[in-house]
Amino acid sequence: MIKAYAAMAPGARFEPFEYDPGPLGKDEVELDVESCGICHSDLSMLDNEWGFTQYPFVPGHEVIGIVSAVGEGVTSVTVGQRVGLGWHSAYCNSCPTCLSGDHNLCASAQPTIAGRHGGFADKVRAQAVSVVPLPEGIDADSAGPLFCGGVTVFNPLVQFEVKPTAKVGVIGIGGLGHLALQFLHSWGCEVTAFTSSESKKAEALKLGAHKVLDSSNAAALAAAAGQFDFIISTVNVKLDWNAYIATLAPKGRLHFVGSTLQPLDVAVFPLISGQRSISGSPVGSPATIRTMLEFAALHGIKPVTEYFSFDQVNEAMDKLRQGKAHYRIVLQHK
Repeated sequence: MIKAYAAMAPGARFEPFEYDPGPLGKDEVELDVESCGICHSDLSMLDNEWGFTQYPFVPGHEVIGIVSAVGEGVTSVTVGQRVGLGWHSAYCNSCPTCLSGDHNLCASAQPTIAGRHGGFADKVRAQAVSVVPLPEGIDADSAGPLFCGGVTVFNPLVQFEVKPTAKVGVIGIGGLGHLALQFLHSWGCEVTAFTSSESKKAEALKLGAHKVLDSSNAAALAAAAGQFDFIISTVNVKLDWNAYIATLAPKGRLHFVGSTLQPLDVAVFPLISGQRSISGSPVGSPATIRTMLEFAALHGIKPVTEYFSFDQVNEAMDKLRQGKAHYRIVLQHK
């Protein structure tokens, strides 16, 4: 039996929960969970904001653990190896998307916390291809958030071939944004943090921003017209997107990794006249996660984290819900 923490209904408190995972699949691994980050997606799923949560619901898709068992067909990892597990726990591995290396875009990809139980537990199972070993130089205690938040902001740099000389803006300096600043700075970009929080300005500069722009100041936004090659939005709220599009240089891109639930109100003419683009991307493939981890190890990039024990899961989730996390929360087995 796997011992976990589950919510029995939308928005409910977490309580101890046990389940029988059944026989280990030949392409699966079982992990002894050491830690698990809490992502805003866990909160969205808890509240069934996206409409497909199943209860009992066991969250957790930023898992760091030790491989404790492997299926008979697994050769990519070995028992005793420390690995991480992110948003996806399985792929079809046979569609053109998977075969081209874009596993994260597979139509049959199985989220770790949808249709299966996640990492708020003492053990978790996943397809071997979906777990990625931690390289030397990565701090295991804080590494969990890299497997969702980290790769979410790193993936666009690879997918859209962001140049090291690019002028890049980051909207929202939180769980995703504070990692985006670090990756972009080390990538070589000129980085501007968009934030309306006076308290975050000094920290944004410390994390890698070269400039900070007050996003609540319409005049400051207007003064930045035509400057940015790439803007990455990490927020889940509605903003004046036309004001941000106006700050894009010709051929610039406004890219979404934060899931705003409201439709975009966008004027098309500025897109056409400047050949500008709007796009979005999810988490990365296992190969991109591996690259991201190696890049993070090389440049000393790590999430800013605070820690709770697993039996404090409700207190930790309350802190996230109240918007008081700084910047990522990690649950640890003690």
